[in-house]
Amino acid sequence: MPAITNKQRQLNQLFAALKRGHDAPDDPARPVLEQFLYGVCREGSTRDLADGAFRSLREQFFDWNEVRVSSAREVEEALADLPEAEVRAERLISFLQEVFEADFSFDLEGLRKKGLKEAAKQLAKYQAANDYVVAWVVQQSLGGHAIPLDVPTLRAARRLGLIDCDPDDVETARSSLEHLVPKAKGALFCDLISNLADETCWEDEPHCAACPLAGDCPTAQEASAREGVAVGGRSRPKPR
Repeated sequence: MPAITNKQRQLNQLFAALKRGHDAPDDPARPVLEQFLYGVCREGSTRDLADGAFRSLREQFFDWNEVRVSSAREVEEALADLPEAEVRAERLISFLQEVFEADFSFDLEGLRKKGLKEAAKQLAKYQAANDYVVAWVVQQSLGGHAIPLDVPTLRAARRLGLIDCDPDDVETARSSLEHLVPKAKGALFCDLISNLADETCWEDEPHCAACPLAGDCPTAQEASAREGVAVGGRSRPKPR
């Protein structure tokens, strides 16, 4: 019970400290296929970067069929601001090709009529699919309670003490977070924690001194005690 209480307190602190200026995301009602494509852009990046990349795709290509028949290099240029843009471009093209070959259209709306498990199972069959993208579509389009977990989210959640399972056990980590985070706050949680990972909770040399959660973060407290430096202070440039 104490462990659960501590996690709940940490979660409440995250919402209280980071929600200022970050309203609950008001996502457009994208079709299932577009949510899958957006999920590929969103994994490992912030909402702002993913929004910009997805907007570039819509503006630089006439439709999804043009994306499908374009070269990976052409699609990569539209995703230039995202990390690993080349890999993402190849995944987008691969996914659109698979969908098109199935029935010569780009319509996956029929998944909304299936049960969540069956829909998720079908999405996972696509070569471009992974655990994150399937969870993203379930959360955003299919009405299920799913927390998409990418590397930055896992890193920040673990450091905050929200999850304490084996680093490679993504299934247990998701189950734990889905139990902890209310469904109504799932999308907001994903935005807030990815912003935290991007702004201060970096992989190398995390900037705990500038993190608004440092006072309650067990990782920051351990680092502070080890180095003899109080948390909280001026920000410094993000390492490149």
